[in-house]
Amino acid sequence: MNYLVAMEAAWLVRDVEDIDDAIGVAVSEAGKRLNDQDMDYVEVDVGATGCPACGEPFDSAFIAADTALVGLVLEMKVFNAENTEHAQRIAKSEVGGALRDVPLSVVETIEFEEDEEADASAGA
Repeated sequence: MNYLVAMEAAWLVRDVEDIDDAIGVAVSEAGKRLNDQDMDYVEVDVGATGCPACGEPFDSAFIAADTALVGLVLEMKVFNAENTEHAQRIAKSEVGGALRDVPLSVVETIEFEEDEEADASAGA
């Protein structure tokens, strides 16, 4: 079975004053570390956190003392896994190996058919 595994990573960015800069640095650094390991198949984006007051999503980034904590979402397709848990272990092992010392947690796992993948790439 094939799965899309989405993980959340906590990325620390030092010496930054602006949220947009912190997000840019975090996404860039994560992408560079993944690409250095030939893992360009992992999608990197900023995560979203729901506002506790209104529920509207906003970028997962917080700055204090010129240090930012940015929540990144890392998505990876896992093919031919035995089950959901197996796909999650594969994804965490692959990404965790490239992003050592970065906390990771699985936030969503979606099963997809191989035909859906072929249909999506045929339209591109």
